[in-house]
Amino acid sequence: MKVGILGLQGDVREHAHLVEAAGGTPVIVKHAEELGDVAGLVLPGGESTTIGKLLDRSGILEPLRERALVGMPLFGTCAGAILMARHVLGREPIPHSLAVMDISVVRNAYGRQVDSFEADLEVAGLDAPLRSVFIRAPVIEEIGEGVEILSRYDGHPVLVRQANMLASTFHPEIAGDERVHAGFLEMIRRTG
Repeated sequence: MKVGILGLQGDVREHAHLVEAAGGTPVIVKHAEELGDVAGLVLPGGESTTIGKLLDRSGILEPLRERALVGMPLFGTCAGAILMARHVLGREPIPHSLAVMDISVVRNAYGRQVDSFEADLEVAGLDAPLRSVFIRAPVIEEIGEGVEILSRYDGHPVLVRQANMLASTFHPEIAGDERVHAGFLEMIRRTG
């Protein structure tokens, strides 16, 4: 199964490695026409405003939004989750986002780069804690009715699922544990 990794910014190589470890074939996506070659897409972390601008300039933003709205599976980590959120709370708007998942987020809620941390999370469906890395991570403040919370940290949802979409405020790819990616591949199989 071909799984796309948005190749505009972020931990592209790390996500590709975990997609492969989970049994998928990673495909780096940098152009809109490449979306038709993949069964689902990972949106890596990075800087959400920059990634949004790159999505818009490359012509991927609208085709990706359309594909997501008709059921293409998406998995966003950190900035990818911000881009998927319907609402981004705070002073600075996100001019170019997908706005496809019924969550509200606050960017950089845990602080600056120096405030980054790691935590072991209990995740629904996993038999052992998941080591997770939070880097300038967003906080999910609100979730819609159809959003399922799979994990929390400090009272806030940090891993959520809605239909064919998965979003994490942390970076599972940095810790190197492929279990969240394996869950995403299973979501893709169920929709295929």
